[in-house]
Amino acid sequence: MKKGIIAVNGYFENTAMRLQREKLKKAFSELDVRTEIVKTNSLIAGIRGDRAYASLPPCDFCIYLDKDVTVALMLEKCGAILFNSAESIRLCDDKMLTLIAVSGAGIPMPESIASPLMYSESEDKAFLDGVERRLGYPIVVKKAYGSMGTGVYLANDRAELETYFRALRLVPHLYQKRIGRGGEDIRVTTIGGKAVAAMRRKNDGDFRSNIERGGKGEAVVLTKRQKAIAEKASALLKLEYAGVDLLADEEGDYLCEVNSNAFFEGIERATGVDVAQGYAERVYDRIYRGKR
Repeated sequence: MKKGIIAVNGYFENTAMRLQREKLKKAFSELDVRTEIVKTNSLIAGIRGDRAYASLPPCDFCIYLDKDVTVALMLEKCGAILFNSAESIRLCDDKMLTLIAVSGAGIPMPESIASPLMYSESEDKAFLDGVERRLGYPIVVKKAYGSMGTGVYLANDRAELETYFRALRLVPHLYQKRIGRGGEDIRVTTIGGKAVAAMRRKNDGDFRSNIERGGKGEAVVLTKRQKAIAEKASALLKLEYAGVDLLADEEGDYLCEVNSNAFFEGIERATGVDVAQGYAERVYDRIYRGKR
């Protein structure tokens, strides 16, 4: 019997996550693949002697809908095939690592500056002087780790910049030049490195366009350039499934972020594309037909 695992975080659940896992389960069922939903906090994983172990049920593959890279790495050490891989998840989970990973490949990105590593709450403002000089206002301030628009702020002047700096200085974060007017972007879903759906997200009440922040999505036809950026970023990060966010201004298009575990309910609703079925078919082809 063909069997897969859908792994989810044991300490987080919302409507989008429930729909995600149930739609994937149904899509695999239609391919005659039995899937079991497993919470990653139940997969007791560790190191004993010189070997990793994890209590993962027998399976042909694992759809890993969590961002716990440590567990993902140990599952792979134990022979599990993950979609997406632990390394791809690691690079996407840290917004600055994402930009570093795809840099030098001809993909335009907003100018971004990583906050330096700090071991204490220093009041030295020399770093902020450089950020201010390089980026100008307004400046987007982001936690390196975060989803659904959480941990993303807008500094309109030096006072606000210092406020966010003090609040975030002991956690990984970055400073980014704002592109366009804010509150609008394009989300592209890629499967197997190919763009399969795209929507324009717009939020009239917030500079963050996320659906979870009140943004609305509508189907959009990508330009050749937008499609190329999304597909190239997905390929460089070796993602089997991704949500790629693009920004634009009068000078062109930019890669903003890449999400390895993007929710697909919003883009399915906006475009009518069955993302769950497309993703399940991609995994089926990789596992059972050996297609690359």
